[in-house]
Amino acid sequence: MMTQEKKNIVSRVDHTLLAQTATWEEIRALCDDAVAHGTASVCIPPSFVKRAKEYVGERMAVCTVIGFPNGYNTTAAKVFETKDAVANGADEVDMVINLGWVKEGRFDLVEQEIRALKEAAGDKVLKVIIETCLLSEEEKIQMCQVVGAAGADYIKTSTGFSTAGATFEDIALFRRHVGADVKIKAAGGITSMEDAERFVELGADRLGTSRIIKLLKNEG
Repeated sequence: MMTQEKKNIVSRVDHTLLAQTATWEEIRALCDDAVAHGTASVCIPPSFVKRAKEYVGERMAVCTVIGFPNGYNTTAAKVFETKDAVANGADEVDMVINLGWVKEGRFDLVEQEIRALKEAAGDKVLKVIIETCLLSEEEKIQMCQVVGAAGADYIKTSTGFSTAGATFEDIALFRRHVGADVKIKAAGGITSMEDAERFVELGADRLGTSRIIKLLKNEG
């Protein structure tokens, strides 16, 4: 039987499969595991959203990714992706920011884009991936402020496709600098229940990983 502590961790997990080679059989198995264990959502490629939502119905939230994994799509393309994802049944969308704009100091453009995607998402949850491993501490702090000002629901560390994933230091930094209305998602590199617990202690509201459920299944 799962302990209350583990249930708390699992309830924060976005059970994730974003591999380029993902098949429907794998996505369906991911959905089955998510429903069985009570995760927060499944996070899957956009092309599977409609089929997955039809499969899980109201038993599980479906999350997908926008501008993934590099973020340098035009804002118009990202807006279209977001509207398409919502039309297909997505309950949550995780967007990647334009990192080139951050490096140029064009935080005004980054904020405008986040606002545009929040409008496109409507009442659905919007998470903003800032790819912390590619940013300086000053850029991360600035992005905490931008995400809050733009009205997004979450700030998220990583795509899992770059040079590194979430770190304890970045979650602690987020907690110090994000507004009270912005939640935090740690993603990438979460390989143990102990790590997951530490991320939650530091302030993470969501965890992007597939490893936690695999660990629990192995225990069973």
